[in-house]
Amino acid sequence: MQKVIIFSAPSGSGKTTLVKHCLEEFPELAFSVSCTTRSPRGSEKDGIDYHFLSPDEFRKKISENAFVEFEEVYEDKYYGTLKSEVERIWDSGKAVIFDVDVKGGISLKKYFGDKALSIFIMPPSIEELERRLVSRATDDAETISTRVEKAGDEMTFKDQFDEIVVNNDLDEAKSAVENILKNFLKS
Repeated sequence: MQKVIIFSAPSGSGKTTLVKHCLEEFPELAFSVSCTTRSPRGSEKDGIDYHFLSPDEFRKKISENAFVEFEEVYEDKYYGTLKSEVERIWDSGKAVIFDVDVKGGISLKKYFGDKALSIFIMPPSIEELERRLVSRATDDAETISTRVEKAGDEMTFKDQFDEIVVNNDLDEAKSAVENILKNFLKS
């Protein structure tokens, strides 16, 4: 079952919550742990939420062609997907589920083609997105402002994804992604 499911969204859209829900509902899925150079947030753990690398370590892996995709989101703030991570999951007989930023999602879809299902999680509005980021209390005001500005740009890419799910009501969004995944995994 060499399939991949890609979840992308602006920060604060509920993407990670929906990915965790899918992992609970679909035992045939395994989470692809991405690499990043940013610092851990909240209770994030190295090797579980992300592989936390220094910018120099990340650049070394780029030079070794170790990534399926990577991006420098902000200066020295890299995110990427290791080829070895995808192979590890496929070797275990599972499909890969990704939780990545919008540009990463587009790159992964191009890389995996028909093996991939890409899902864009849409916030109900920019105002609601900002409210969620503030209530999350993991970022300072300047970071939130940057994320909100970036979200407007990211939402212009939604039509490059196979499916768009508006996360206005979490239970409805969970149900929608369950139905989408059921159809893709049985195909």
